[in-house]
Amino acid sequence: MNAAPIDVDEPWMRGLHADTGYLLYRLGLRSGQLFNTSLQESGVRLRHYAVLRFLATSEGALQRELSTRLGYDPSAIVGLVDDLEKLGFAERRPAPEDRRSRIVVLTEDGRAFLRGTDEAGLRVTNELLGPLDPAERETLHTLLRRIAEDGLG
Repeated sequence: MNAAPIDVDEPWMRGLHADTGYLLYRLGLRSGQLFNTSLQESGVRLRHYAVLRFLATSEGALQRELSTRLGYDPSAIVGLVDDLEKLGFAERRPAPEDRRSRIVVLTEDGRAFLRGTDEAGLRVTNELLGPLDPAERETLHTLLRRIAEDGLG
């Protein structure tokens, strides 16, 4: 699904394009659309992918930690983890420090899935950032990381 090109000469667009927050929002939507399209056959969506990527950097996480760290509603995390368990990409296990709690861990199938998505992620990034040269991409990435580290907790 390709979105129709935006006519930046339209008066209403000139005002929106002056708003950095709006541009970030639109680019985020477009990035999500492109990435969801690349994941479509797997049954995984971008929100599932974010959970898997987070789990790949940890030895497991409580669902409430996933909710806090990813900024998702706790009830959404339950459904996402259920989906990932059904696919065999994650599983709930007793927490080592508190057997009454359950942690979510990435399975070997989940790790293999993530390795297989690296190329798709690169294609999405290249399509989205096509107008930028490598130095501009690096600058953009550096600036976005700074904003994310400060503003996303």
